[in-house]
Amino acid sequence: MSATVENTGPIIGIRHLQAALLFLAICVNYVARLNVSVALVAMTDAATSNPDFPEYNWTEAQRSYILSSFYWGYIITQFPAGFLVRRFGAKIVLFIPTFATAILSALTPYSISWGGWVAFSVLRVVMGLFQGLIFPCIHEHLAKWSPPKDRNRLGVFAYSGSDCGSVMAMGISGLIANSSMGWPGISYVSAGLCGIWCLLWLLFSANNAPSSRLVGQNERDYIERSMKREDGFHVQKIPIPWRAIWTCVPFYALLIVRCAQGWANSTMQLQTPAYMHGVLEMDIKSNALYSALPFVAMWFMSYIYLAFADVAMSRKWMSLTTLRKSINTVAYWGPAAALIGIGFLDKNQTALAIALMTINAGLNAGSGIGSILTIIDMSPNHSAIVMAITNGVGNIFPLLTPLLVGVIVTDTSSRSQWQIVFALTAIVFFVGNLVYIIWGTTDQQPWDAVDFLKPRDAELNQDAASDQREKSTIKAINTKAEKAI
Repeated sequence: MSATVENTGPIIGIRHLQAALLFLAICVNYVARLNVSVALVAMTDAATSNPDFPEYNWTEAQRSYILSSFYWGYIITQFPAGFLVRRFGAKIVLFIPTFATAILSALTPYSISWGGWVAFSVLRVVMGLFQGLIFPCIHEHLAKWSPPKDRNRLGVFAYSGSDCGSVMAMGISGLIANSSMGWPGISYVSAGLCGIWCLLWLLFSANNAPSSRLVGQNERDYIERSMKREDGFHVQKIPIPWRAIWTCVPFYALLIVRCAQGWANSTMQLQTPAYMHGVLEMDIKSNALYSALPFVAMWFMSYIYLAFADVAMSRKWMSLTTLRKSINTVAYWGPAAALIGIGFLDKNQTALAIALMTINAGLNAGSGIGSILTIIDMSPNHSAIVMAITNGVGNIFPLLTPLLVGVIVTDTSSRSQWQIVFALTAIVFFVGNLVYIIWGTTDQQPWDAVDFLKPRDAELNQDAASDQREKSTIKAINTKAEKAI
């Protein structure tokens, strides 16, 4: 008797198209988010870029306000995003912030000429408010379209858009600043990229497989059957078990490890150009290109990690929890060691500094498989809400770290001051991953079950019925007693 072959849909299907659209969404929004670090160098040192455009004499404190301002808005909309995407779906909710980012990017040069660093900061706050909607949407959309067998591939591919966006933000921004467009061109190019993505998203995206006009019957059946069998995701209006989430130890381990990643990301993404310009004395063009190298390494290494994870899981070398913790350990503790080394280098060791920063970033690429996708493993039904919480709290640190760096680094050419910044980041990396190793897990949590709150509801109803029967009995006894009297 021949074995039944499981239908897994086409090898490349609409679920992969959705992941590609998510990849591009993260990419273009990251370009708009992160190009500020290179743009600031160009705006405040015209000699390193096209000198035909205005130069601004902003202090280090003012530059720190500009760098951190995005995150003041970003953390506010994380929680609303979780509810909005559950209510309206990812298609409309993800379109809105990207379209708004396009408009705000196009307005940036004019706003700076009108209101200086204050207007720039306000614009970045508003951009952060809109972009706070993005990652809960990404996680919800992945959960809707990613069968468990495809989750690593689709998730890693989608999230590698952050690496591509970082490469583009660092790599092309310096070239644009040196071109005839000058530093204003950085914002205009960002606006154009976001606008093109919006059109593609409207044409090809869908909230889930049943609502897609492009997906074939085989692929739809595969996705739906897999979801229902594994986690019941398509059951609608599942109550959120707030108390269970906030009393869950693995949830806190996940929250802490993501906070550590947020701290490290903001340090490396936003401060790298300032470190290279100040300590390594690199000009804006080479600064931008070399600043992009670590993110090229991250982009490449994310697929190396994915290949290893696929082989490890297919050959059953280890459990999913062990796999994620092992990869996350390499992704956190390796960069922690590299950061310590970077702090001891100066302009005479530029090549070694760039090499260590590239290794640092490449190793850290494993955080996607190591901890981000753990959110869907633990709670596919509430992934948007859990992502909103972890991303919201985790991004408090990117808000604070530029301000902290602004206090510590009063002279950007001081190697000893940068040593303190890198040492603090290394400590955060080490402690965050240690907590995750001890208490983290990929096991689907009991509170993620569709009927988790129903037993409690039934118990309450039973208690209410018992109280009602007791009241009826007492009333009957009192009535008899009154008649007897």
